[in-house]
Amino acid sequence: QVQLVESGGGPVQPGGSLRLSCAASGFTFSTYTMNWYRQAPGKERELVATITSTGDYTHYADSVKGRFTISRDNAKNTVYLQMNGLKAEDTAVYHCNARRMSNIYWGQGTQVTVSS
Repeated sequence: QVQLVESGGGPVQPGGSLRLSCAASGFTFSTYTMNWYRQAPGKERELVATITSTGDYTHYADSVKGRFTISRDNAKNTVYLQMNGLKAEDTAVYHCNARRMSNIYWGQGTQVTVSS
């Protein structure tokens, strides 16, 4: 059974940091491109960051470039999103996503709330 389980979300003050984790199981994690998406209330889902299966290529949305870092540990079947310099507009539910050809899997999401 495929599972993607996010953790690490929560409340944080502006300027603070959080590290999200997404633990994968039930598929060959090391062969999948991994993504972090987010969705804020009333807004469309946004692709935040992407990392290829080997980790040799990453891509970021302009809104998070220079503040967020995506990484992965294929030995632990886990992808991470280090978020620094958080802003109120980063408040959203963050989902991890696994993609390989026509196979696409989603996690349930973890809430990140940036507020003073």
